[in-house]
Amino acid sequence: MKIVRIKLSLEAEEVYKHLNEEAPTSKTERMILKAINQKVELIKTNPHYGNPIGKDKIPEEYRQRYSAVNLFRVELPAFWRRLYTLTEGENEIEIIAFVLDFIDHKEYDQKFGYKGN
Repeated sequence: MKIVRIKLSLEAEEVYKHLNEEAPTSKTERMILKAINQKVELIKTNPHYGNPIGKDKIPEEYRQRYSAVNLFRVELPAFWRRLYTLTEGENEIEIIAFVLDFIDHKEYDQKFGYKGN
């Protein structure tokens, strides 16, 4: 069985840190943070837990910055999304679920070119 590690990009790390800082005084941030932490175990158990995003829909930013050739989306509370890609680990029995972003619905729509209503 392969070991699955979760790593955060710098952008995802910044958002995670912000959520941790705001969680004590904000119910919304606390709810999003709790869901993010719960999904870690689900992804470790099943790296393909998230909804796969078609290769042709992967934003160029993710292709260039992270060499992403696959992308998965996990829905979070308050219309937030967790976006991650899977890569091979440093040894042959490891998968890295590299979290690229934690973004809200508006930013998600912008990254993927969806038009607002």
